[in-house]
Amino acid sequence: MPGWNRTMSEAPKHIDVKRDRGITLEWPGGKRSFYTVKYLRKMSPSAEQKQLREKIAKNPLTVLPASAIGKSGEVITIVDVEPIGNYALRIIFSDGHDTGLYSWEYLREIDPGE
Repeated sequence: MPGWNRTMSEAPKHIDVKRDRGITLEWPGGKRSFYTVKYLRKMSPSAEQKQLREKIAKNPLTVLPASAIGKSGEVITIVDVEPIGNYALRIIFSDGHDTGLYSWEYLREIDPGE
């Protein structure tokens, strides 16, 4: 991936969580990545979300399940972020979604700034 000069599994130097906005990661070498709550929830690495993204890629008119949309007008926030070893984060969202581990490699792959 362009711009990455470190190993894909290297942990960020700093993690800043704003529960209502998103997560900023500062990687070794100084690169900063910002992920909004909405983007992180949409890009969850859970099997359920991955299957939904694949369905939408094949058919953009896919009917979204209620769990993917949330309650009408509900603003999803981050309830908690748990480090998993030195390789990933588990993000717990206010809509109850908490499956899928965001590995450092995966977070680099989905970096919105790349």
